[in-house]
Amino acid sequence: MSARGKFITLEGVDGSGKSTHLAWVEQLLHARGHDVLRTREPGGTPLAEALRELVLHSPMDGVCEVLLMFAARADHVRQVIRPALEAGRWVVCDRFTDATLAYQGAGKGVPAQLIRGLAEAAHPGLWPDLTLVFDCPYEVASARLAGTGRSMDRFEREDRAFFDRVRGAYLESARREAGRVRLIDASQALEEVKKQIEEQFISY
Repeated sequence: MSARGKFITLEGVDGSGKSTHLAWVEQLLHARGHDVLRTREPGGTPLAEALRELVLHSPMDGVCEVLLMFAARADHVRQVIRPALEAGRWVVCDRFTDATLAYQGAGKGVPAQLIRGLAEAAHPGLWPDLTLVFDCPYEVASARLAGTGRSMDRFEREDRAFFDRVRGAYLESARREAGRVRLIDASQALEEVKKQIEEQFISY
């Protein structure tokens, strides 16, 4: 029987460059001999990808967002994440429940108790082994988003106050769970950010 794989998540505000570094994390782990599955949230299954489109582009309140997020997450965990981990694969995921606590919890005021209760229902006993939070100031993130040249989703269009609440939640999670949640200074140049990431995987 294969040893259980590790569950690695990447988190951060929109515009932090988090998604840009998914391939780099996957490459680092492959170089260490791990079989890696890369995925994202919301998404990762046909149902979850359909729900992703609703969440990103259809106006709704915070509670509705949370319920759709966890419907997508429950399907993703059941069909993709748990089977991969149990087969000994390492899963690298763009966002997980920390994002819901930051965006819908701190950002939109949905009670953390509700979010944690839904988390226990959607992925009982499963939390990331390591979470990298890509952190940068509002000015850096907004400039990066503006520079993409694409239309932004409704979260990317939120104001600075929303950004600050989300960022604050991520910083608090890094203080509260320092063993699991590690901060990456994403305001640095690309190569410097890669070095910071590599340092987090020295023991992996």
